Amino acid sequence: MVNRLGILIVLVILLLSNVLRRAIPFLRKSLLPVAFISGAIGLGLKIAFQFSEVAITGLNVYTDGFKAMLQVITYHSLAVGFIALGLKTVSKERAKSKEMGRDSVKGGIIIVGSYLLQAIIGVTATILLSLVFTSIVPYAGVILPLGFGQGPGQAMTWGSNYELLGFTGGTDFGITISTMGFLSAAVGGVIYLNYAAKKGYVKRRDESENAPQSDELVEKHGEVPLSESIDKLTIQVALIAIVYLLTFAIIYPLSLIPVAFIKNTLAPLLFGFNFIIGTMIAMLVKKLLAAMQKKNVVKKQYINNFMLERIAGLAFDVMIISSIMAIDIRNLADTGLIVTLAIICVIGAFATFFYVKHMTSRAFPGYKHQGFVTFYGNLTGTASDGIALLREIDPTFKTPSADSLVYGSTVAIALGFPVLLIVGYIHGGGNNTLASIPLWVSYGILIAYFIAINLLFMFLLKRYKKKDEQAQTK
Repeated sequence: MVNRLGILIVLVILLLSNVLRRAIPFLRKSLLPVAFISGAIGLGLKIAFQFSEVAITGLNVYTDGFKAMLQVITYHSLAVGFIALGLKTVSKERAKSKEMGRDSVKGGIIIVGSYLLQAIIGVTATILLSLVFTSIVPYAGVILPLGFGQGPGQAMTWGSNYELLGFTGGTDFGITISTMGFLSAAVGGVIYLNYAAKKGYVKRRDESENAPQSDELVEKHGEVPLSESIDKLTIQVALIAIVYLLTFAIIYPLSLIPVAFIKNTLAPLLFGFNFIIGTMIAMLVKKLLAAMQKKNVVKKQYINNFMLERIAGLAFDVMIISSIMAIDIRNLADTGLIVTLAIICVIGAFATFFYVKHMTSRAFPGYKHQGFVTFYGNLTGTASDGIALLREIDPTFKTPSADSLVYGSTVAIALGFPVLLIVGYIHGGGNNTLASIPLWVSYGILIAYFIAINLLFMFLLKRYKKKDEQAQTK
C-alpha cells in the first residue's frame, strides 16, 4: 500500500517543505533547494519510523520495496530532466556568438577538470583508507565526482553497481556523497556571496524582490496551439518519451550480446549514463524537427521551452528528494564508511571551491564572481543550485554566466567521456584489492588527463588573448 503511494508521499513532503522554507527565515536565507529540505524531512521521518517500528495499515512505512521505488524514481528522473533540457531550442544569435562559443569551451574544461580533481581526491583517499578499513574498496572514491559533479542519480546508480561487485553499502555511500554535495553548495556558496557582498564586489538581491520571471513563453508565434485536439504539454511529454524510448532501444540490445566486455562492462556503463545518451538523442531529434520545419514538412513548432523547463524542474525536484529519502543509515553504521565519507566529502568540497574559484577568475574575468557561484553550485550540487546562487547577485541574468554553464555542460559531455569509461573500468570486474591493474591504470589516467586538461585550458586562454590583440590592431 505505502509503496504504491510512494510518489504521492514524495510530492506531499515537497509541498510541505516549500511552506516551511517560505515561513522560516533561516531556511529562506540558506539557499537550500526546497527538494533538499524535503529529502531531509523525508529521511528524518523514515528514520523515526524505522527505529520506533511504527506501522501504517499493518505495514512498515519504509520497506525494501519502498526503497527500491525511490531508487527507480531517482534513476529515471535524472534522464527525463536532461532530455527535457536537451530538447530546448536555442536562438541562432546566442548559439553563433563568438564569446559564447569561447565561454562554453572554457566552461566545459572547468567542469571536466573539477570531475577529474574530485576523482583523484576520492580514489587517493579510498586507496589509503582501504589499508585501514576492510569495508572500503580502493576504487570507491571515484563516486565522489558522480555525487558532487553529477548529482544523486549517478551516485546512486554506480554505488548500486559497485555494491553488486562487493562494496557493501555502496548505494547509500553514493547517495550520502551527493547529499553532502548539496550542503557544500549551500554553505560554501552562501559564505562566498556574503564575503563578496561585504567587499563590495557584488550586490545581493533584496529578499523583498520577486524572483526574475522566465523569458520563455507558454505560447509563441508559429507554435502549435496551447490546447487543441492535443494539449501542448502532452506533446512535450510525448517527445521526451520518444527520446527515452530510443535511448533504451540503443542500450538494451548491447546487454544481450554474449561478449564479456560488452555485456559486463560497456552495457552497464551505458545504462548508468543513460542520461547522456538521452541528451544526445534529444539534440538530434531537435535538429531533425528544425530541419523538417525549415523544409515545410512540419508546419508548426512543437517544442516549447517554457514547458520543457517546467518538466525538467519537476524531474530534478523529485530526483533530489527521492535520492535523499532512499538513504538507509543502517548501512552506514560501519566506522570505515563514516570516516571515509567525512574525509572525502570535506576535502572534496574545499578542493572544488578553490579550484573552481581559480579557474573561473581566469576564464570569465568580466563576470568572475557570478561565474564562480554558478559553477561551484553546479559542481557540488546540481545546476539548479548554481542558478539559485547566481540569482542572488544576478537576478535578471545580465551576465552570460548561466549560458556558460548550459553550453559548457554540452562541451563537457565530449571532454568528459574518458572519465565515464574509467568509472566503468576502475573496479576491474569486482577486484577489491590494491593489486588490481585496472585500479592503477585508471588512477594514472585520471592524473594524466587532469594535467592535460589544465594545459589545454592555459593554451586556449593564451590563444584567445592573442586573437583579440590581433583583432584590435586591425
